[in-house]
Amino acid sequence: MQKTKWHPYEAIYQGYHTVTGTLRVAQGVLSPRLHNRRDIFVYLPPSYAYSTRHYPVLYMQDGQNLFDNGLSFAGEWRVDETMERLAYERQLEAIVVGIPNMGHQRMDEYSPFLHPGYGGGKGDDYLGFVVHTLKPLIDQDFRTLPDKVHTGIMGSSMGGLISLYAFFRNPDVFGFAGVMSPSLWFANYAMLHYVETAVFNPARLYLDAGTREYGDANHETTKPRTDSRRYYASVRRLKRILVNKGYRPQQDLLHIEEKWAAHNEAAWERRLPVAIKFFLRSHGQANGNPT
Repeated sequence: MQKTKWHPYEAIYQGYHTVTGTLRVAQGVLSPRLHNRRDIFVYLPPSYAYSTRHYPVLYMQDGQNLFDNGLSFAGEWRVDETMERLAYERQLEAIVVGIPNMGHQRMDEYSPFLHPGYGGGKGDDYLGFVVHTLKPLIDQDFRTLPDKVHTGIMGSSMGGLISLYAFFRNPDVFGFAGVMSPSLWFANYAMLHYVETAVFNPARLYLDAGTREYGDANHETTKPRTDSRRYYASVRRLKRILVNKGYRPQQDLLHIEEKWAAHNEAAWERRLPVAIKFFLRSHGQANGNPT
């Protein structure tokens, strides 16, 4: 296992930043499967510094867009602000691991399926990095609850696609998943078929989309334009598949359709608190302690 030093965020990313609370950074974490390195961000809940508690962990894609507006591609999700607020208002706490994308390799890593024009195909290697390299590192260096029930994965757009895949690809690892505005169009909707035929994972899923999402928005500017009605219709189709598999709405499956919402960080920031409360409350989490 790699030996990793965790630095205060402000010591590494100096100058203007919008980080709230405690954020740690490990520089250049190696993926043996992908043969690349990236910084990893770890948000620690408010009680971490003065308690001996162990906490649930949420692994999130596009880590550079989660905590700091100065580092983000198109505005941040304000994950740190949301987690701080939920800790104080509702006593819901978790460790959040932000995994930055690798720029032009983003689509390759965020899909296990090949698209003839846009890449993909490295999704299994990416999940191998998350599950077999990064998770053991996080569990070693921080006070986590490492079991499936307390381990989740989340992302938006292509990040939502790989998070959905991870939920079914590694059912022994992930007990909850957040699938925001998933790019189901990728590789001719191959993910829908995969989910339909995948083994049932007895866990919880959060799924959402806005009614004004377009296929060429934000990060995926090179992919073909998709009508907004077609976009959220594909998410509705995914919901039907999940319900047919046995996921119970409002219990195992929470589906949100936000009217007028577009495909951007601002929309995902708005819906994030709903997802976090669904994850942590559904597992009886308060102050990081299982009940």
